[in-house]
Amino acid sequence: MIQKKTTIDKLLINLSTCQLVNLSTQKTMDNQNNPQGQQLQIEVAPDVAQGVYANFAIISHTSSEFVVDLASMLPGVPKAVVRSRVILSPEHAKRLAMALQENIARYEREFGKIQLPNRQPRTISPFNIKNSGEA
Repeated sequence: MIQKKTTIDKLLINLSTCQLVNLSTQKTMDNQNNPQGQQLQIEVAPDVAQGVYANFAIISHTSSEFVVDLASMLPGVPKAVVRSRVILSPEHAKRLAMALQENIARYEREFGKIQLPNRQPRTISPFNIKNSGEA
């Protein structure tokens, strides 16, 4: 059996400048030179490094901010538990959306198109839970 070696490219986006940095190569993606030669150092606390699983997102906004709640929901359980909340300015939300689009495009070039199941009318619940009051 032949194993394929996969390089994981990690992209960082500076939401203030919308500058993408490839963390694998430490090069900026927009070909701008950094005259100071500064490298961005990122510290991830151990409890944050573990990450949280989310299969449900709630996104809301006001005129001044976007709120992204990432939650996990189990089949048959009518209550989602928010695991993380991120609050962004509208500009940063748009830059984050652009970075996600770029990363999805890169992923699909390397691993193939992401297939979504047949789209049905949207519900608030990803598991089509009926509120019948039964456990």
